[in-house]
Amino acid sequence: MGITSAVRHGTGSGPDRDHERGGGRFGRITRSPLGWMLTGMVGVGLVSGLTAAGPGPVPVLGAAAAVAVYWLVMRRVARRPTPETAWSGAGREALLGGGIGLVFILVSALLITAFGGYSFSWAGNGFMSVVWTAVAVQAGAAVTEELLFRGLALQALEKLWGSRAAIVITSLFFGVAHLGAPGANAWSGLAIALEAGVLLGSAFLWRRNIWFVAGLHFAWNTTEELLGIPVSGHTPEGLFTVDVHGSALLTGGGFGLEASLVPVLIGVALAVPMLVLAHRNGGVKPRRSAGH
Repeated sequence: MGITSAVRHGTGSGPDRDHERGGGRFGRITRSPLGWMLTGMVGVGLVSGLTAAGPGPVPVLGAAAAVAVYWLVMRRVARRPTPETAWSGAGREALLGGGIGLVFILVSALLITAFGGYSFSWAGNGFMSVVWTAVAVQAGAAVTEELLFRGLALQALEKLWGSRAAIVITSLFFGVAHLGAPGANAWSGLAIALEAGVLLGSAFLWRRNIWFVAGLHFAWNTTEELLGIPVSGHTPEGLFTVDVHGSALLTGGGFGLEASLVPVLIGVALAVPMLVLAHRNGGVKPRRSAGH
C-alpha cells in the first residue's frame, strides 16, 4: 500500500467515505448553512401552511409538528445540536418573553390612546371563544414564524456573515414578507423590519432561545388581537372594537398598531439593551468566527 493510499484511507477522505458520510456533493450542499436553512424552511413552511388556519387546536398541533421538523432538519441535515429549543427552562423563557411582549403592546396602545388615536368599546363577543381562538392561532403563528426567521434564517446567515449582517437581512426580509398584508405600504414594511425584525432578532441573540422570542411574539400578537387592533392589516374578532382617529403615523392606519411610529420607537429602545447584553454574553458573533 503506497503512502498516498494509506493517508487517504487513514483520514477517510476517499470517494467511498464521502458517499457514506452524506451523499457526496448533494450531501455537502444540504449540510451547508444555506442548504439546511432552505430545507428547514420548506418543511416548517409546509406544516405552517397546512395548519395555520385550521379549527380549534390545529394551529397548536401544527406548531408542535413544526418544532419536530425543525429538530429533524437541525440534527439530521445541519448535524448540530438544538439548545435553542430545549425543553428545560422553556416555560420560564416563554413567560419572560411574553411579559416583555405584553408590556410592549399595552404601553404602545396606551400612548396612542392618550394622544387621541384610539378609543375602545366592549365588542360583546363570547369571551372564552374569542380568547381561545386568539391563543390557538397566535401560538401557532408565533412558534412557526420564529422557527423560520430566528431559528433557521438568522442562525444560517449568522454562520456565513456574522450576527449583525444576519439581523439586518432577516429584519428586511421580515418586513418584505408583510408587504402583501391588507393596508401595507413601504412605511409599514420598514416599521415591521425595525420593531419586529430587529427586536425579535436582538431578543434571540440575547437569550439564544426560541421559546423566549416565541413568547414575546405570541404575547404581542395576542394582545393586539384581543384589543381589536388590526394585526398586520388583518382586523380580528377581539374583545374590544377600536375606533381610529387622526394621523396614520400615530395610529398605524388600516395596517394597525405595527405601522405606528410609537411601537417603532419603543421596539428599537427595547432592542438596544438586548443587543448590548447579547454582546456582553458573547451572543453577537463577528463574521470572522461566525462559522466556528
